Amino acid sequence: MEEQAMLARDLVLRVCAGPTEFAPSWVRAGGKVTTPFSVPRDRGLVQGIVDAGRAMGVERLLVCRTRAEFSYDPVTEVPLDTDTLIDLIRGWGTGPTDFLVCVEDFSAAVLIAANELTVAAGPADFVREIVGSDIPGVRVEFAAKARRTKRPELLAAAQQYHCVEPGARHSRNRGPGPDLHERLTRRAQRARERSPGAVRSLRALRGTWGWLMVVVLLVAPLTVPELGPALPALALTFVLLFQLAFLARSRTVSFATLLRVVALGALLVWPVALAEASITALMGLDRYHVLGYTYVAVTLEELAKLAPLSILLLVARHRVRRLAAVDFLLLAAASGAGFQLAERLFTEIQAPTLGSESLFLPGGSTIHDTEGAVLAVFSGHAVVTGLIGAALGLAIVGRRYGGGLWALPVVASALVYLEHLHFNALLAAGALDPVSTFLHRMMGGGALTPWLLLLALICAVVMDHRLIASAAESTPPLPGRAPLARMRRRAHGRSVSTRVRVPADIAPLFRRLALFWGDLPVTLATTLTAIAHEGATVLRAARRGPTALCDTLRFLRQRRADAMGEARSQGRSRRRHPTGEELDTRARDLSLRLGLAGTATGAVIVAATLLLALPGAVLFWSGTTVEPAGPAYAVVAADHFQNWLARAGTAGTVWTVLVGVALLGLLTMGNGVPHAHPRMGEFLRAPTANTGAILGMLAPGQVGYALLGLVGVLLPRGVDRLLTR
Repeated sequence: MEEQAMLARDLVLRVCAGPTEFAPSWVRAGGKVTTPFSVPRDRGLVQGIVDAGRAMGVERLLVCRTRAEFSYDPVTEVPLDTDTLIDLIRGWGTGPTDFLVCVEDFSAAVLIAANELTVAAGPADFVREIVGSDIPGVRVEFAAKARRTKRPELLAAAQQYHCVEPGARHSRNRGPGPDLHERLTRRAQRARERSPGAVRSLRALRGTWGWLMVVVLLVAPLTVPELGPALPALALTFVLLFQLAFLARSRTVSFATLLRVVALGALLVWPVALAEASITALMGLDRYHVLGYTYVAVTLEELAKLAPLSILLLVARHRVRRLAAVDFLLLAAASGAGFQLAERLFTEIQAPTLGSESLFLPGGSTIHDTEGAVLAVFSGHAVVTGLIGAALGLAIVGRRYGGGLWALPVVASALVYLEHLHFNALLAAGALDPVSTFLHRMMGGGALTPWLLLLALICAVVMDHRLIASAAESTPPLPGRAPLARMRRRAHGRSVSTRVRVPADIAPLFRRLALFWGDLPVTLATTLTAIAHEGATVLRAARRGPTALCDTLRFLRQRRADAMGEARSQGRSRRRHPTGEELDTRARDLSLRLGLAGTATGAVIVAATLLLALPGAVLFWSGTTVEPAGPAYAVVAADHFQNWLARAGTAGTVWTVLVGVALLGLLTMGNGVPHAHPRMGEFLRAPTANTGAILGMLAPGQVGYALLGLVGVLLPRGVDRLLTR
């Protein structure tokens, strides 16, 4: 704030649209959380405002009256002291008045009307210190009170701040219908509730089938040694996806969904190989011609690996609108991993190849010359497709931050296209033109692609959590108090001090950069806090047994999806799945089971019930001799597989079909978070009768959840102190 005192009208015009309402443009800026509530004008309200200022890491607040007759009064700077603020209000006289308390960078404010109406707006940390952690519950209670009392000012505030939907009741109930994904999910849920016996039998059958498929993969190499790479390749695919999914701390898609996309990506090899062969035939070229290896193969394969995203848009259009930025990365990487799995198996079944030996994002390939020098590196279909998916996710989810983010998919596609093109050209004993080769080397030559993917993943997680935090108005809170409060206070304080010092008359570009630098600590602190809070919740749930653990994992993912849907909708009509009531019920039930019910109330207690081919890239024939490398051309992989089947005989063909069925079965079934767990007491009394229940929760893909449940029971009691009331 400048040395000359700011007039009340200047502050009010920045923040308010009237004496008792905030300006809609100010509320929408910066992802503020806005909550109206109705409480008496007592010391508790003032104490809550002071605590909110401390949560923002500031040393003083700006206070002024908002009515027109006080427009030329100076704004008062008040230290964070309850008695000082009370003395200031008493000095205005005994009559009630409307006044505003604001943070000095105008990022958060509280508007107190002469009646009981109060509105808090700002970051979620600021609002929670005033109204408590259950912000959606406060908004619901305020809407119920407005309808019950029918007071005009309360009804107007409830509609203005979207506590109730405007319009007639029949128009409020009208909305988009369920898509195919939601209908199937509802039917599965009803089946679990209405026919538990049949569902238990199906779970046991699924677990038995999964372990039989594992036995098939173990036994097949004993009869047909060429099928030996199937199980290791499947395990490496699990490892790759687990690494990405574990780091993606804001994902809303389940690991089981990712594995189903892997199966879909593996099936894409056949139509892609057929399309490549048809196009090269129409061009009058041999399928092993260098053009087929490069432009035809690279263009079709990179486009086809993004097809599952289009299919998801058709069968789950509402679910796509709830995807986080990191979900696009994971789905694209899963599709590429399936394509990579099929290509490698089809090739290695006839001629073993030299793939990546690293367990970090496995699946890449390297071309060496006869002397062992590295000529080309291909990071693998999963990594390169995941990079394009990450760029798409950042552009789609982050469109509110400007259209410049759409340059990311273009750059990522160009990088991937050049890497794949250069690798396939060397496989076909060719080479790119000097310009394309120079650009490829400038982009890292393929060695930097995995690290670029990790950088994009981190940026996507940070962006996702920033959006999730802005949706606190409708998202049920996590149990307990959020950890790392001191770090968040320092981050908010640094942000406020930085934003205050940024002059308003500098160039817009430099101003945006300065404001971004000021907001960066808050964004990072919010991300770390959310990750730590979810991790502490999972650990506390793990001590309560596998049932509480699995229910917590499922709730956290659904909560993130609901928050992303709210943030991405930007006020537009949307369909919530699960509904808000279901999420609220699950949140309350989880708090009770974790022993954290009624936690983290505020000082004011409120009752609450494309791919671009680069021009000028010309291929030159080269006589370079290379060593065999991993596959990167679907036609070659399909030819290897057909040649194998032609000489495998009846037994080899049968075992190949069984291995294919086993791979698809393990990828598509029995990988989700278990819904039911047998009780230890019942199992000890009748172990034979509970065998089906054990098989139902211990399908091959669910063993990890069972191990987490066992480890959780062994955790020390001190883990509970990570979350406090």
